[in-house]
Amino acid sequence: MATLRKFVKGNLPGRRAQDLAARGNKYSAASMKKRWTRYIALNFANSPRVDARCRLVCTWHCENKRQDPDNIASAKKFILDGLQDAGVLRNDGWKQIAGFVDNFVVDKANPGVEIMLIEVATKG
Repeated sequence: MATLRKFVKGNLPGRRAQDLAARGNKYSAASMKKRWTRYIALNFANSPRVDARCRLVCTWHCENKRQDPDNIASAKKFILDGLQDAGVLRNDGWKQIAGFVDNFVVDKANPGVEIMLIEVATKG
């Protein structure tokens, strides 16, 4: 089974930041999504395309434990859209994504997210 792995530096915006942006200026949430989707796409530029059905595994390296894990993991939307924009994934639907695994660690010195796409065996 093939695996694609990359570490993306920086704190992606969690659910609270996304909600605050949506409540502010009517364009700020869209701007946030566009900015972070582009950031992920740039990190995966020149990565190989994954055509097989895969599982997305994210290991979130957080500076502290101030945000709940479910709020942190909401940034998966930016990751999936960025992977599509980079040409790594064709789509993020049922045919391409088998599921998600989220892991959380405190890492003050190196915040970010390790992103892995793990090919899953298809029944046939």
